Amino acid sequence: MGTLPPPATKHFPDDSTEKKVYKVVDKFREYLPIENDRNRLGFALFKYITGEGDEPGITLKSTKVKIEGISTQELANKLTIEINIIKDELK
Repeated sequence: MGTLPPPATKHFPDDSTEKKVYKVVDKFREYLPIENDRNRLGFALFKYITGEGDEPGITLKSTKVKIEGISTQELANKLTIEINIIKDELK
């Protein structure tokens, strides 16, 4: 009995909003050691930029990501700065 091949993965263009948000989250990988947590946080922050989610301070708590080496508030402040830059570019 064989297995099916994995589904194809569609990658976002480098200049897309999604890619920019995920890059911001990946920038803080030293504080977010679990890859799945970074992906979940990236998705939640993308929803925030599109007007459907909560601000980074709330998102960090609601996504229950594991944070190491920095306080939740400090990381929220750093993320807010980076996300605001992306939001300003969209205007």
